[in-house]
Amino acid sequence: MRTDQDEDQDRQMMRLALDAARAAAEAGETPVGAVILDPKTGEVIATAGNGPIAAHDPTAHAEIAAMRAAAAKLKNYRLTDLTLVVTLEPCAMCAGAISHARIGRVVFGAEDPKGGAVVHGPQFFAQPTCHWRPEVTGGVLAEESAELLRGFFRARRKKS
Repeated sequence: MRTDQDEDQDRQMMRLALDAARAAAEAGETPVGAVILDPKTGEVIATAGNGPIAAHDPTAHAEIAAMRAAAAKLKNYRLTDLTLVVTLEPCAMCAGAISHARIGRVVFGAEDPKGGAVVHGPQFFAQPTCHWRPEVTGGVLAEESAELLRGFFRARRKKS
């Protein structure tokens, strides 16, 4: 059962993910940010923002970048017992990587009805073929996450 202290940690980590998302937006990337932490100690292991444009890499989503950094730091591709906090509901690619890395818990901000794959679309973790199902908490600072995305795309539409 989640405690008030756990919920405070979720919000605090989501604020860090939002900072990473803002940095991504300033670099011209879609504003999505991710943090990986050890929930027992509160230690932030990795932080990343979206980077497909700069990296010329369609897989350089914030979640993937954070998992790569955490795995490199820990020298282990299994990230069991860690928590991934991300500003937007993960897509199918990221959900697959989360399952493969065996992330213990996923916390996301805004839902993504078009591209999300956790509570929308394929609902990856609910599939019988999914071999690892993290605990999932959605809606943490959802409005802040959604507004960051809305503002980014509103500004892009004005430019075009």
